[in-house]
Amino acid sequence: MGINSERDLEANLQIGPTDQGMVRLFISAGDLEVPMDFDPEEAEEIAEELRAAAAAARKVKPRR
Repeated sequence: MGINSERDLEANLQIGPTDQGMVRLFISAGDLEVPMDFDPEEAEEIAEELRAAAAAARKVKPRR
Protein backbone atom coordinates (compact mmCIF):
# COMPACT_ATOMS: atom_id res chain seq x y z
CA MET A 1 0.00 0.00 0.00
CA GLY A 2 1.46 3.33 -1.05
CA ILE A 3 0.61 6.92 -0.31
CA ASN A 4 -1.52 7.10 -3.48
CA SER A 5 -3.38 3.80 -2.96
CA GLU A 6 -7.03 4.37 -2.13
CA ARG A 7 -8.77 2.15 0.42
CA ASP A 8 -12.36 1.85 1.49
CA LEU A 9 -11.48 2.01 5.18
CA GLU A 10 -12.78 4.40 7.77
CA ALA A 11 -10.53 5.45 10.65
CA ASN A 12 -10.66 7.90 13.52
CA LEU A 13 -7.71 10.12 14.49
CA GLN A 14 -7.39 11.73 17.91
CA ILE A 15 -4.51 14.03 18.88
CA GLY A 16 -3.67 15.25 22.37
CA PRO A 17 -1.14 15.50 25.17
CA THR A 18 -0.49 12.61 27.53
CA ASP A 19 0.06 12.82 31.28
CA GLN A 20 3.71 11.92 30.57
CA GLY A 21 4.40 15.10 28.55
CA MET A 22 4.16 13.41 25.18
CA VAL A 23 1.91 14.14 22.20
CA ARG A 24 -0.21 11.15 21.24
CA LEU A 25 -1.70 10.40 17.84
CA PHE A 26 -4.32 7.73 18.40
CA ILE A 27 -5.72 5.98 15.35
CA SER A 28 -8.60 3.55 15.56
CA ALA A 29 -10.21 1.56 12.76
CA GLY A 30 -12.58 -1.25 13.65
CA ASP A 31 -10.78 -3.50 16.15
CA LEU A 32 -7.39 -1.90 15.41
CA GLU A 33 -5.99 0.78 17.73
CA VAL A 34 -2.62 2.43 17.13
CA PRO A 35 -1.31 4.83 19.79
CA MET A 36 1.79 6.73 18.69
CA ASP A 37 3.62 8.93 21.20
CA PHE A 38 6.05 11.70 20.25
CA ASP A 39 8.04 14.17 22.29
CA PRO A 40 6.94 17.77 21.71
CA GLU A 41 9.83 18.51 19.33
CA GLU A 42 8.99 15.48 17.17
CA ALA A 43 5.33 16.52 17.18
CA GLU A 44 6.30 19.99 15.93
CA GLU A 45 8.36 18.40 13.11
CA ILE A 46 5.34 16.27 12.15
CA ALA A 47 3.15 19.39 12.16
CA GLU A 48 5.61 21.10 9.80
CA GLU A 49 5.53 18.07 7.49
CA LEU A 50 1.72 18.16 7.50
CA ARG A 51 1.74 21.85 6.59
CA ALA A 52 4.24 21.24 3.77
CA ALA A 53 2.16 18.33 2.44
CA ALA A 54 -1.00 20.46 2.56
CA ALA A 55 0.75 23.23 0.62
CA ALA A 56 1.96 20.73 -2.00
CA ALA A 57 -1.49 19.15 -2.24
CA ARG A 58 -3.05 22.55 -2.97
CA LYS A 59 -0.86 22.78 -6.09
CA VAL A 60 -2.10 19.45 -7.50
CA LYS A 61 -5.06 19.55 -9.84
CA PRO A 62 -7.66 17.07 -8.57
CA ARG A 63 -8.66 14.18 -10.83
CA ARG A 64 -12.31 14.14 -11.83
